[in-house]
Amino acid sequence: MKKLWEVCAILSVAALCGGAIAQDKYPDQPIRLIVPFPAGGATDLVSRVVATELGKATGWAIAPDNKPGSGGSVGLSLGGKAKADGYTIVMAQNANLVINPLLGVGNYDPIKDFEPVLLVASSPMVMIVAKNSQYESVEKIIAAAKAKPGSVRFGSPGIGTSGHLAGELLQQLSGAKFLHVPYKGISQALPDLMGGRIDLFVGSAPSVMAQIKEGTLHAVGVFDKKRATDLPDVPTFDELGYSGSEAITWWGVVVPAGTRKEIVDQLNKEINAVLKKQETQAQFKNAGADVLGSSAEEFAGLIQSDVPKWKLVIERADIKKR
Repeated sequence: MKKLWEVCAILSVAALCGGAIAQDKYPDQPIRLIVPFPAGGATDLVSRVVATELGKATGWAIAPDNKPGSGGSVGLSLGGKAKADGYTIVMAQNANLVINPLLGVGNYDPIKDFEPVLLVASSPMVMIVAKNSQYESVEKIIAAAKAKPGSVRFGSPGIGTSGHLAGELLQQLSGAKFLHVPYKGISQALPDLMGGRIDLFVGSAPSVMAQIKEGTLHAVGVFDKKRATDLPDVPTFDELGYSGSEAITWWGVVVPAGTRKEIVDQLNKEINAVLKKQETQAQFKNAGADVLGSSAEEFAGLIQSDVPKWKLVIERADIKKR
């Protein structure tokens, strides 16, 4: 009987050691990268650049998996409920990670249900008008909206999107009142903007950069503290006197809460290294996004500061997702 117990003890120790060794070999299988939006958009582009360059640099198998729906909440819900083993990671965006839960969309908590890994990139919201618009400057837009509230028609990619909230934030800071016209996406809004059925549109720089470069649209203001690299002649709203008007789209990698710190640290280290590569930066720049990189703690701080900021904007504007 004694020998039997000794054998069992040895086997138990071996099993524990084997498990520890297996854990140390992370990753030893493909990593699923949930992309909460359809193929072809800015989030998909950012995700695939990271997946491709990370795979080349490390030899890891990274499989992007597009899970669109409910403004990104379907993908975030799947990610938050996934096994916390490092084999499911999510390319989150402030619109789906922070804003959607504030609007009651998505059954997840941005702080409790995820571990932040790092901030990947960002792009400011940009206010644009048609090339031949009567409103060729922010000053004229604000003056018209104050003189006749609701006369300036403001388009956004949809209720509760980053573009919508940026426009609401500007109204709260300036005292102007626009008429909000929500769309299901920028592709639907642009014909109306260029046709004069709406007066201005607020969207992310990558989503409108092609039309700005072609000259069919004119950028009048950038929602950031510093001027956009690709739009050096366009003033920021901060420059124009609207302090606190920053509204950016950011992308960052998160994993399910409870993922081991060693895994979070390893992902952070490897993705940060990829973001420093010239090839990665060139691909992001071409799309109008700025490469960032960060510690997990810095990213967590950004999420925690974004929640009360946008909660206040939503409450003041009485925004309800429909």
